[in-house]
Amino acid sequence: MATEADTALARAVRSACIAAALDGYERAQIAGLCQEGAWEAAVDAMRLLDLTPLLDPTPALPGLPPGGPASA
Repeated sequence: MATEADTALARAVRSACIAAALDGYERAQIAGLCQEGAWEAAVDAMRLLDLTPLLDPTPALPGLPPGGPASA
């Protein structure tokens, strides 16, 4: 049986894949690719998606870069 954490992770992965696919498709369309090419770009975006941030138990604070605040 899946735990709440497992379900939350699965939902996060699904959301990340959808966002990557939509972004890849939109970028491909803007670049002038045909429908088939845009679909391939969307699938490639999902394949290249870095899932590591979804596994990090300490999410970054909004507005800060992933490595933390920049020093001057």
